[in-house]
Amino acid sequence: MPLLEPKPEALRPGPRTGGPAPDRVPDALAGGTPEPLRSELTGILGADKVLTGVSDLVRYASDASPYRFVPQVVVVAEDIDDVSAVLSYAHGKGREVVFRAAGTSLNGQAQGEDILVDVRKHWAGVEVIGDGERARIGPGTTVLRANATLARYGRVLGPDPASAIACTIGGVVANNASGMTAGTTRNSYRTVASLSFVLPSGTVVDTADPLADDVLAHAEPELCAGLLEIKSEIEADATLVARIRAKYEIKNTNGYRLDAFLDGATPVEILRGLMVGSEGTFGFISEVVFDTLPLDRKVSTALLFFPSLPAAAAAVPLFNEAGAIAVEVMDGNTLRASVSVQGVPADWAGLPRSTTALLVEFRAPDEAVLEAYEARAAEVLDGLQLVAPVGSVTNEFTRDPKTIGGYWKARKAFVTAVGGSRPTGTTLITEDFAVPPSRLAEACEALLELQTRHGFDAAVAGHAAHGNLHFLLAFDAGKPEDVERYAAFMDDFCRLTVERFDGSLKAEHATGRNIAPYLELEWGTKATELMWRTKQVIDPGGVLAPRIVLDRDPTAHLRGLKTIPEVESIADPCIECGFCEPTCPSEDLTTTPRQRIVLRREMMRQASGSPVEDALVAAYGYDAVDTCAGDSTCKLACPVGIDTGAFMKDFRHARHSPREEKAAAFTARNFKAIEASARLAVAAADKIGDRLLTSVTRAARKAVRPDLVPEWLPEIPAAAARELPPTARVGAVAVYYPACVNRIFGTPGDMSLPQAMVAVSTRAGRPVWIPDDVAGTCCATIWHSKGYDEGNRVMANRIVEAAWGWTAGGRLPLVVDASSCTLGIAHEVVPYLTDDNRELHAELKVVDSVVWAADELLPHLTVHRMTASAVLHPTCSMEHLGDVAQLRRVAEACADEVVIPDDAGCCAFAGDRGMLHKELTESATAKEAAEVTSRHYDAHLSANRMCEVGMDHATGRHYYSVIVELERATRPWVTG
Repeated sequence: MPLLEPKPEALRPGPRTGGPAPDRVPDALAGGTPEPLRSELTGILGADKVLTGVSDLVRYASDASPYRFVPQVVVVAEDIDDVSAVLSYAHGKGREVVFRAAGTSLNGQAQGEDILVDVRKHWAGVEVIGDGERARIGPGTTVLRANATLARYGRVLGPDPASAIACTIGGVVANNASGMTAGTTRNSYRTVASLSFVLPSGTVVDTADPLADDVLAHAEPELCAGLLEIKSEIEADATLVARIRAKYEIKNTNGYRLDAFLDGATPVEILRGLMVGSEGTFGFISEVVFDTLPLDRKVSTALLFFPSLPAAAAAVPLFNEAGAIAVEVMDGNTLRASVSVQGVPADWAGLPRSTTALLVEFRAPDEAVLEAYEARAAEVLDGLQLVAPVGSVTNEFTRDPKTIGGYWKARKAFVTAVGGSRPTGTTLITEDFAVPPSRLAEACEALLELQTRHGFDAAVAGHAAHGNLHFLLAFDAGKPEDVERYAAFMDDFCRLTVERFDGSLKAEHATGRNIAPYLELEWGTKATELMWRTKQVIDPGGVLAPRIVLDRDPTAHLRGLKTIPEVESIADPCIECGFCEPTCPSEDLTTTPRQRIVLRREMMRQASGSPVEDALVAAYGYDAVDTCAGDSTCKLACPVGIDTGAFMKDFRHARHSPREEKAAAFTARNFKAIEASARLAVAAADKIGDRLLTSVTRAARKAVRPDLVPEWLPEIPAAAARELPPTARVGAVAVYYPACVNRIFGTPGDMSLPQAMVAVSTRAGRPVWIPDDVAGTCCATIWHSKGYDEGNRVMANRIVEAAWGWTAGGRLPLVVDASSCTLGIAHEVVPYLTDDNRELHAELKVVDSVVWAADELLPHLTVHRMTASAVLHPTCSMEHLGDVAQLRRVAEACADEVVIPDDAGCCAFAGDRGMLHKELTESATAKEAAEVTSRHYDAHLSANRMCEVGMDHATGRHYYSVIVELERATRPWVTG
């Protein structure tokens, strides 16, 4: 047993209020997947593709919806063969299958009660066809990632859901998601050129294959005949044809696309249309070819404030006629809740409840067209009665990207920002519906009255240009009276939408579990029965996703509603939207931020000491705490800024024994000696050899504890020079602080990073000074990242006091040469400072070396030599600091071609975490490394030594600081 075992009981929740939750995972699942399901699927697919632990089942049980269904097993499918094998097994055993990718669905489409198949991890990829007019995309690819590739060709996908950062192409197509600008003309149904999919029988169809109908007719004659029979029946009923066409004049994703029978001439063409919006009930979409659209880069946007919702709605058709590509509406509650989003003006919290805003955007291919749009917009503005209730409101169009980005961030955060401010313990329901745009104002008033009548707070936003509104309802699913109130509201809402407005009960979120019981209300008996027949023709065994689109139970939407037990305050606002997941370094290894919170909530649902709680606590240490990189990029992705990295650091602190805390504080107090010893050890390692060091450190990890003793990696650099380059205080315009990592580890090449920084600053006429007493100081991140609070406190106060003296009370900037250390000194030390030192810190100006180079040095430097190509690794700390643009600017001064990989993300090396758990860095960097190694680059540049080591380990290439490259590029030629 290791000498320093963590305290696992520290992860067990404290006392609960009330008894176990009614929707808790039953004790029977404490052992995970039951037999024979476990052994049968493992035998077919292999143990590495079958997740069976109760922790696995729980973390896959939630999506962004108000529902929760626990699967019996999770399969991580790698290819079509795996999918076909699962379907064949399910047919033979009478089991059910649900496919899940991002889990951002708002109506429970990504949940199943039997076999759940993860089709995200191994299904990403973008292939650009021609000049970008088409793109072949894997179903596990996020919309944001696909558009990043397409942007280089001046193209973009038509669907643009607010969850683009996280939602994947497979889900977008399967739900016919649209978004801000798609409407009825740019959605998946209209822009999908072809699909490849696996039918429930295992038959694979590629609709682009000229022989696809022949192949399908041979493989599935009954299916083909059934589809053509339904087509003939529909076409023979003129009234039904007219009704179907009318239903899709506005946005509608409720039920199956019956117009596919009218638009498709053959079974394959009909299936191509039916698969869009089928919510995984007809088959697995394995590949999508999209017709892309032009990316108009000229943009002008305004956030316009109106005194009421009806007043704002009345202005929508005016902007539509002026050519706006997007007209989004946000009511007063939405606007006020958005203040939780970073960058949203704080004074929005004081907006009157009746205030409503329209976010209006025009996009154009060139300046002349944009100016024409702006002129039309100005004419519209002249006729409006706008209000400015708070100081930040301008009611003006702007072209400033930062301002526009802030507007859209607030709008896209509707669900999470409003949901994050809901009362603790309440479940969140997100509804979306559409009415004819001409009746938007009337629908807004009716909806607000209905919400008030049923005791719900009104919160409305949506795609006003298309008559598409979204609203949220919060209630406690553990209280029968609250569930009854929700049920009564839904009955009234659905009747209102259908009977008064002839609207769509689902405009873009797809039917899902909460609207399935109301399908016939909207479509009528004949059309609904045709949908049931279509399901029977395609999936006669009922294997795929039962009860998600079609359900004859009138109370089906009340089944599986999830309770939201209160957890630690840092995580409690989470509504499980999943926006955080693509940014998480451990996403493909263990758990994501959302899953870490989901698991915590399940612990709280359990009775204290239950078998399920015991199993979850036992797995949580490694799956959640140890393999969290602590980079907090999840905070950047989360619309309400939940920092799950900080949450996990709190758990690390809680698991420490007093002996560990005391030892960590000792190292902080004696860091000068520790630093010198570390440099000597690294120097000695050069003589010992990588193989022996690896063996020794692995043995030590077993004896002490893997999360305390790093494993030696061959990529660990040589030791830094004992002496820093000489500098003078007199005449210096900044204090240069070489981070401890750059005082311990050297830089590849003939010049160290400190030498390069001093040289290039002097060359630019901006000399820097390195204090004589930097040894023994640190940004405190070493202790902060591991949750050693006392050590963190010691070093945080030491560095601030030292920096105050070095910079003459903040009169000189402090330039730091490692981005994580810049972030640490500038921001992360603050909570650990004494009151006096917090005042000193407020006077400091902490500048990252890359920002220093971009803003202070580049204007005064002459480039003498350029490298042909450079690939960059922006660190997660740079993302937090907002310094990525400066990294690119410095690199572009040094290289003819500069590339940031589309899959660039946190390397998860996180100081030494990549040595404590190298599997974390290997998983986190896999996609980025594949991009980097797919071609040759002359330089591999970053701005943090340990991140560079992590990327060395991932790619086999040699990364180094962009500052070193800048010094080389601007070094004068030696003559004579």
